[in-house]
Amino acid sequence: MTEKSTTAETITLTIPFKLKRRGGRKEMVLPDFATPPPKLDNALIKSLARAHRWKRLVDEGHFASIKDLAEYEKIPASYMIRTMRLTTLAPDIVEAILKGRNPNKTLRELLDPFTPMWAEQRWELGYHDMP
Repeated sequence: MTEKSTTAETITLTIPFKLKRRGGRKEMVLPDFATPPPKLDNALIKSLARAHRWKRLVDEGHFASIKDLAEYEKIPASYMIRTMRLTTLAPDIVEAILKGRNPNKTLRELLDPFTPMWAEQRWELGYHDMP
C-alpha cells in the first residue's frame, strides 16, 4: 500500500503587467506580447438587442406598426426602422459583433443601408475574412 503525501503543492504564477492611471482610475496594461481581450462595441450590441426586441414586439402583434411602437418608445420612426435593419444581419456577423471581432464597423456605419443577402453582406461590411 502506498502512502499519500500530505504536503500541498504550491504553484507560483507570474504575470507581467503595469498599472496606469487613466481618467482617475487604474488600468492594467499588458506587455506587447500579450493578446489583448476583444473590444466589445457596447453601443452596437445594445442596438442589436433593441432591434430584435422591437421586431419581436411588432411581429407578435403588441403594436400594430413600427410607427405605433416608435411613438410608444418616444423615438423617431425613421431611427427605429434604421435600427431594426440590424435584424437582417447574417448570424455569423452578429456572432462576430457579440464576440468583439467586429472589423472596425461602427453602429453609424451599420445603420446605413446594406444588402439583405448574407453572402453579399459579408463582403460589403468587411466580414469576409473573419475566422
